[in-house]
Amino acid sequence: MTNIIAESELILNKDGSVYHLNLLPEEIADTIITVGDPDRVGEVSKYFDRIEVKKAHREFVTHTGFIGNKKLSVLSTGIGTDNIDIVMNELDALVNIDLKTRTIKNRLSSLNIIRIGTAGGLQDFLDVDSFVVSSGAFGMDGLLNHYQLVEGETEDEDNALLDEWEDSFERAFQFDNHVEPINETYYVDGDEILTGIFKNKVGFHSGLTVTCSGFYGPQGRSLRIKPYHTDFIEKLVTFRFEEEKILNFEMETAGIYGLGKLLGHHCCSLSVIVANRVKQKFSTNATHSVDKLITTVLETLAK
Repeated sequence: MTNIIAESELILNKDGSVYHLNLLPEEIADTIITVGDPDRVGEVSKYFDRIEVKKAHREFVTHTGFIGNKKLSVLSTGIGTDNIDIVMNELDALVNIDLKTRTIKNRLSSLNIIRIGTAGGLQDFLDVDSFVVSSGAFGMDGLLNHYQLVEGETEDEDNALLDEWEDSFERAFQFDNHVEPINETYYVDGDEILTGIFKNKVGFHSGLTVTCSGFYGPQGRSLRIKPYHTDFIEKLVTFRFEEEKILNFEMETAGIYGLGKLLGHHCCSLSVIVANRVKQKFSTNATHSVDKLITTVLETLAK
């Protein structure tokens, strides 16, 4: 007997669209650019040759269109892995669940999901306005602690974190570097092919990213309340595992990488460094730098 997903679990709108994104399956492409800021969606889609879909619900704005023959969607997620949880699950539902029968499809599809965002730099060589491609991400946000993770051998390696849950990166991060985690930390690699495309581009730095659950205390900022980890920045800056360094931190990447791998999608996170936390500098031209990253990504995808 086919398992039908209950109405309370897969919530649909009256027109059959998924609850938060307000999208129907035919309204997205198989390559999706995610941005945090809803206003940034138009800053991406203005470069499309034509736009066929414009949808907006809460902070989730979606434009789908074409550059030449390449179909693309750009979707705003809002800030944080709580929103990433919504976006990744509902995008997956659009391609891998029959919304009319509420059943999982026999043949599953994989999306290409590319985050274009901003981040804080954690190495002195990372100038503001430079670009980072996240080869992997440590999640300090706690999102994946709410999901069952597959460990050990599996027939479907693309749909599991495998032994990365116990990965040596993670052990080094928690113990060798003496970073006491508030939430159980997880580590996930980015998609090798997608990240590899941008690693080889001039002007991109490749390295590890830390995903935090907030902007102030969780990233070591102190206004009127002191953060729990008073030496958090120093610990991240000095972390080393073999040749790997932590280059930046932000608020979405680990959630995208983790859920993407569990659901079988290909994910890559690209960031503009708008602040260097070591040098305590902030970009004076972040808008221009983000636009440069957008055009670089679109030119690459169009090819």
